[in-house]
Amino acid sequence: MIGELDWVPAETRPDLLAEPVRTAPPQRAMVAEIDPELADTAAFCEHYKVPLGASANCVIVAAKRGGEVRMAACMVLATHRADINGAVRRHLGARKASFAPMAEATRLTGMEYGGITPIGLPKDWPVLVDEAVAAAPEVVIGSGLRRSKLLVPGAALAGLDSAEVIALGRPVA
Repeated sequence: MIGELDWVPAETRPDLLAEPVRTAPPQRAMVAEIDPELADTAAFCEHYKVPLGASANCVIVAAKRGGEVRMAACMVLATHRADINGAVRRHLGARKASFAPMAEATRLTGMEYGGITPIGLPKDWPVLVDEAVAAAPEVVIGSGLRRSKLLVPGAALAGLDSAEVIALGRPVA
C-alpha cells in the first residue's frame, strides 16, 4: 500500500465516498480517511508520506466552441501539469479551454472541491487520462470528499466508460 494510511476496501466504507462515487467504485478500489485540512495534494503527500508521483489530480475543464460549453475531466500525476490550452483543447475540438470555476465544478459533479474524482462523473463527460496515470500500478486520487482518498490501479481509471488515454501532462518545471 502507498503512504502512511489505513487503506480498506472502498465498498466497506461508503461513508467515505461522495454520493456519485458510491454507485461506481472500481474493483480493487481502496479508501482511507484523512484530515480534510490536508486534502490538497502537496500537504496530503507530505503529511501521509505519499510520493507525488503516486498521486493523481483530477481537474474539471470547460471547453468552448461556437457558444457551446463541454465539460471534461483530466487526470494527471501530481508531478505533471495538464496541458489545458494545448493537448486538452485540441483533443476536445474546442476554440478555448479553461479550468471550470470551483462553484460550477462542485455543483455539476456533486463532489467537494479538493476531492473531485473521475469516478461517478456525468456519463457524457470525457475523462482524459494521461498515459502516465494509466500506466501506474496504483494511484491515489480523490474520493469526492475532502476527508478521504481512493487508491486505484491506473488501469481502472483508463477503463472507465468515458475514459480516453492521451498524452496530456507535462512535467512541472
